[in-house]
Amino acid sequence: MRRRRVIVPFFISHQGCPHACVFCDQQRISGESGSLPASDEIRDKIAAYRASAGETTVEVAFYGGSFTMLPLHQQRGLLAPLQPLRDAGQVSTIRLSTRPDALGPAVMALLREFRVSLVELGVQSMDDAVLAGAGRGHTAADTTRAFSVLGDAGIAAGGQLMPGLPGDSPNGALSSLHRLLAHNPACLRIYPTVVVAGTELAARFRRGEYLPLTLGDAVALGARLLHKALLAQVPVIRMGLQATDLLSGPHGVIAGPYHPAFRQLVESELCYDLLRRLTAGATGAVTVRAHPSRLSDAIGHQGSNRNRLGKEGIVLERLIPDVTVAPHDLAVSFSGITRKGNIMTDLHYPETEAHHG
Repeated sequence: MRRRRVIVPFFISHQGCPHACVFCDQQRISGESGSLPASDEIRDKIAAYRASAGETTVEVAFYGGSFTMLPLHQQRGLLAPLQPLRDAGQVSTIRLSTRPDALGPAVMALLREFRVSLVELGVQSMDDAVLAGAGRGHTAADTTRAFSVLGDAGIAAGGQLMPGLPGDSPNGALSSLHRLLAHNPACLRIYPTVVVAGTELAARFRRGEYLPLTLGDAVALGARLLHKALLAQVPVIRMGLQATDLLSGPHGVIAGPYHPAFRQLVESELCYDLLRRLTAGATGAVTVRAHPSRLSDAIGHQGSNRNRLGKEGIVLERLIPDVTVAPHDLAVSFSGITRKGNIMTDLHYPETEAHHG
């Protein structure tokens, strides 16, 4: 049996970054205050996670902020306590996130010295006009250079994208993903832009200067982005912001496609598109078989796929978990006919989209 990955998270919200991006309020996004943990706090938290997971080897991740823009002595203070634990086999990998323009020679030497395994880059977009409008302070060329220097150092690189920024479009988001995939990222995160209270984007929204993606449009676009990543065999490790009390509260997200189950909405959209294809011309009751891990996506969030297909005259009578069906496959039966389809190979989306809510 494959052992479950255990990630020990440390949040350094808004630490190190001199920029004030229009969408950014890291404390609300992460739910953390952003103070840097001391060495003993790091060791104690890792020990607690290992104890609860049966003394397994763990991964350590520094989330939020721009790690490599911290003063070098602070970076060392965070990474040094992990080295004996790596030597002892208690910590397997170290990952952190930063800006594409924050990987100078001194930083790269430090990352190699302290055996950082993966760096996630806050790419957000590969369109320079969108980046400028968001106040990012870096360009797409900086992202290209960052992937190059990390690759030369033997450090894996991932990327984060934010569809729906000011000036962005579905076509632009698809283009950004295409350009990012050309760098062979180790992983991706896709965060549709939401409007968080207290940000410049919130002020623009209230003045009528910014219109975020609707949830429906964000899900439809997210399905196409996820599908492209699946075809490229690049894991998308998160879609949508992680739910926190601050984000869900009255002073958190005030507009935009925020949903605590955004990833499931996207996975369900892929299943819906495949089910529509497989049930074309169906009459009578339809039975759907899916791998147990895919069954809830086939049904749709709160039964949405069953309801949507029902409005089109397709009656999903039975949805059956079946371990013989591959996780990316769905099988439908009706009127003595059985059809099987694969989410990756049997869905064909256009390279461009024509709508933005």
